[in-house]
Amino acid sequence: MAAEDSPAKQTPSRPQLSSSMRTSSYLEEHQQYRPPAKLPDNHFGIDTVVEDLQGARLSPPKTFSPFNGVPSKDDPPRIVEGLSHEFSHPNCAPTRGTRSSRLIVTLMYKSTSATRAATSVAPSPRLSSSNSDIPANFAPTTNIESFPLEPPATSEPESLDHLYGSYVSPMCITSFLHLMSAFPLPQGVSEATSSHRCLDDPEHPFVVELTLSPAPSPDYLPLADLRKHELIYRFEREWNVDVALQPDTLWRRHPRLVVFDMDSTLITQEVIDLLAATITDPPDLAAEVAGITHRAMLGELEFDAAFRERVALLKGLPATIFEHLRPVLNVTEGVTDLMKAFKRLGIKTAVLSGGFRPLTSWLAGELGIDHAHANEVVIDDSGRLTGEVKGTIVGRERKQELLLEIAKKEGVALEQVIAVGDGANDLLMLGTAGLGVAWNAKPRVQMEASARLNGNSLVELLYFFGFTSEEIEMLTA
Repeated sequence: MAAEDSPAKQTPSRPQLSSSMRTSSYLEEHQQYRPPAKLPDNHFGIDTVVEDLQGARLSPPKTFSPFNGVPSKDDPPRIVEGLSHEFSHPNCAPTRGTRSSRLIVTLMYKSTSATRAATSVAPSPRLSSSNSDIPANFAPTTNIESFPLEPPATSEPESLDHLYGSYVSPMCITSFLHLMSAFPLPQGVSEATSSHRCLDDPEHPFVVELTLSPAPSPDYLPLADLRKHELIYRFEREWNVDVALQPDTLWRRHPRLVVFDMDSTLITQEVIDLLAATITDPPDLAAEVAGITHRAMLGELEFDAAFRERVALLKGLPATIFEHLRPVLNVTEGVTDLMKAFKRLGIKTAVLSGGFRPLTSWLAGELGIDHAHANEVVIDDSGRLTGEVKGTIVGRERKQELLLEIAKKEGVALEQVIAVGDGANDLLMLGTAGLGVAWNAKPRVQMEASARLNGNSLVELLYFFGFTSEEIEMLTA
């Protein structure tokens, strides 16, 4: 009865694998997690790789949205494949109705200075494959054995070119830009831009031109005062460079008249000292004349009176002495090439000498200089110097007057005039020109001049125009 009351046992049917249940992957069919039917475009995970390896990318592509609109600082156009570029306009023409206010800074390494000769290590080229952690050009050498020791103790600022290389190094440029950031910008300007050009060599440049936009506020510090700022002088001593500051104007690139002093500028000697050296009686005359000359060039003596005193000591010399001195004159290195470059550029030249007309006129003819002015001495009937000077002495005031006369005659604005000299009697001339350059000058002249140039070759003056070494070679070829 009990058997009849219990329900009949159901025998389970044998499982069948129908065609609808067949798939290409057992794992895919029975996995616990199933991805959504459509993944987001930016989703690339392990599921995508496993399910569709051939169609998947191992790394997500760069996001790119088509650019629609006008380029702006906040939304500049970009190149997504290859280099990424942004449009900026630090060196472009200013916005209509405004004026640009850029400052050109020329950094020139003083390769012939005593500091470099005594302490510096010549730069050694760095290979791009170097394993050093120090970026290229940031140190003078990668060989620790030859790396220089600390410079000797001195009252001057530490010579940093001794540590970073005997050239205008990237650290030198960075230090200068940091220095300039201490000066306030014009009102309404929140940030400044800068760019640089190596004018002679990209790896170890001796001349670098920086463009700062805008220039520091002239209301806070005019350019004339900025050139004399103590921070600039200290930077020059620390990095062994000359710093020339010029406004970025058309006249900087296109001067039309260059005026030179003669003694210790176009030539390496002082002519009056050469004349005194020919007198043997008294034996100490040459030293006495040289001492007066040195004090006059330092500005310790009034030039006109000092010149008359020295000429009086030359009484009795034959007038032919000027012809005998011609072969003795040592023309400063680079002067011949510089004059050739000026001729090709159509620039007029002049020499205003506090020396003597016979030698000045002869030298001007040899070099192709357009204007020459100097002092004229009185010669007696026997052909000897009387120890007197005829007419106005070409000193401080007269040099300034002659510069103004020549510029007016040639129709040249003073902004397009450059003057080069070394002595205190050149200061008015240097201050009147658009750019006054102190060439291996006395300390007072170095302090007062618009720019300083301390080197071996006067052809380096062309770097102040913005020319590269390649362009200078073309001009002097």
